[in-house]
Amino acid sequence: MTIASCNIQLPSSSCYSSCCCISPTTFPKPKPKQLSFNRTTASLSDMDATTNPGLYPLHRCKTLHLVRHAQGIHNVAGEKDHAAYLSEELFDAHLTPLGWQQVDNLRKHVRETGLSKKIDLVIVSPLLRTMQTAVGAFGGEGYKDGIDIPPLMVENAGESHHPAISSLNCPPFVAVELCREHLGVHPCDRRKSISEYRPLFPAIDFSLIESDEDILWEAKAREKNEEVAVRGMKFLNWLWTRKEREIAVVTHSGFLYHTLSAFGSDCHPAVKNEICKHFANCELRSVVIVDKSMMGSDPATTNYPGKIPSGLDLPSDVADEKHAEEGVAT
Repeated sequence: MTIASCNIQLPSSSCYSSCCCISPTTFPKPKPKQLSFNRTTASLSDMDATTNPGLYPLHRCKTLHLVRHAQGIHNVAGEKDHAAYLSEELFDAHLTPLGWQQVDNLRKHVRETGLSKKIDLVIVSPLLRTMQTAVGAFGGEGYKDGIDIPPLMVENAGESHHPAISSLNCPPFVAVELCREHLGVHPCDRRKSISEYRPLFPAIDFSLIESDEDILWEAKAREKNEEVAVRGMKFLNWLWTRKEREIAVVTHSGFLYHTLSAFGSDCHPAVKNEICKHFANCELRSVVIVDKSMMGSDPATTNYPGKIPSGLDLPSDVADEKHAEEGVAT
């Protein structure tokens, strides 16, 4: 398994690095080499920094679990006829029955791997298909009568024919407009009013969305790819204002592709490809973003200062240098 560190210069003065842990890959078997353990003949200057692992303080990193929504009715219609994306019948598209099966499979995966216990926050695009995916994959267990706590999703929300989903024993959910899909022209990417969503998803926090109505989507103007990427960078900047360290983001194919395509240019081509390839429906990929510009100020929670109680602890190599200097001085 290799870890590659990849940088991008943001529109502002900030700079991010995205690190992606990739699964083992089969490479040609190297020829046997004669190894010597007596002495290292190569100097550090001879080593290619781009082929070696990178290090960075853990508290200046965040782990993102990126998820594309499950199959929606617009995916099915658009696969048959691309012109269908212009249909008002696909307005704020909901998940298909197959899409809900994909959500159930993802839910099993995040529980079997222990990921569900690690996530501190779920960020979700405020569209029906993403919210259905998010609460289905990361929500609590079956809603229980008699417990005075709002569910994440009420029964049959968005023509789902799905039972209510509990908000018990799960991370908080926050809706954020910055991670919406390509804006404009396609009705499937236009959202309902927040006042319509709240009764359907009572435990999702919509407080960060400023307008009840969708004022971002335009009928005659489609957002440019470059504009989606810039919006994605703003979204990553915003994530650094959050205290949470492991965050699930449930969003859209176009948003993920154009945002992530800005990363990986200084990585191995295989890593670049892994970061930037299109997401399948309900696919999850975990990545690490690194704060190289000191935007965050959170202290390291796992670091320990050492030397408590105090005592002599001069490293041997430093001691040798110190004594050698003292010997010269005398």
